[in-house]
Amino acid sequence: MSATQTGGRIEVAKTLKLYVNGAFPRSESGRTVLVLDAKKRAFAHASHASRKDLRDAVEAASAAQPKWAAATAYNRGQVLYRLAEMLEARRAEFASLMVSIEGRTKAEAAKEVDRAIDRCVCFAGWTDKIAAVLGGKQPVAGPYFVFTMPEAMGTVAVVMPDERPLLSLVSLLLPVVAAGNSAIVIAPVAGKPAANAPLAIAFAEAVATSDVPAGIINILTGARAELCPWIASHREIAGVAGARLPAADAKALELGAAENLKRVHLFHDAPAFDDDAFWHSPFAIQPFVDLKTVWHPSAMF
Repeated sequence: MSATQTGGRIEVAKTLKLYVNGAFPRSESGRTVLVLDAKKRAFAHASHASRKDLRDAVEAASAAQPKWAAATAYNRGQVLYRLAEMLEARRAEFASLMVSIEGRTKAEAAKEVDRAIDRCVCFAGWTDKIAAVLGGKQPVAGPYFVFTMPEAMGTVAVVMPDERPLLSLVSLLLPVVAAGNSAIVIAPVAGKPAANAPLAIAFAEAVATSDVPAGIINILTGARAELCPWIASHREIAGVAGARLPAADAKALELGAAENLKRVHLFHDAPAFDDDAFWHSPFAIQPFVDLKTVWHPSAMF
């Protein structure tokens, strides 16, 4: 007998797709990974991104980044504040996912979602202050005005750790995009870290309904061990952000980037993600900007 005939109902299982260039495609490989909830029950299927999906995301991010970097810092701040509004609107959904997937208590989940939203507001406020903090006028012995200004690097890969899926994503991603870079987020799906996928894609859905331009934030759910070597060797990726990664993945990123001099910043000595003093600091942005110095002749009196 069917579920309808017996009076029951079969829930619609969600397929967690990728988020690339403002759309939600499936992986070109057709692969998926079963995501279990905290009680080991089937929760969803997450797309398993391939090297081709990474290449598509890099192309989208590289095409969108120049316009994002050229936008005023005030405008970027407005966009990130709008993203915070979307996270606030979906606050109950994120908390429910943490309870279901990670087995967190409702109080713990609510506290972490609030911290992630506050961090988004924080970096929305830093966008038009980065130049003042990281740049400025330099004293030199000569008839010149010398100014140093931070500029966006380009496209940065953000590799998520296994812990604190939402807070780690926000903490690593926002410094990158606040500075005018585009980003490709790798949310792991292999084994226990598959818990990252539902929260990462829920975050992508919030991004899609905010004012963030297509291509600036791209999210791939996949295996770090498979994607990290290609991230390190890809010449269109200017930098890598990560923290608390397994030693093998960190080594693949750092050694693989040696050939193309990609900037890899893995926050090896960073405190836990709930340390607001560190993760709200503008110096979390510093690794993902280039400092340009301009010398301008001045009149001698």
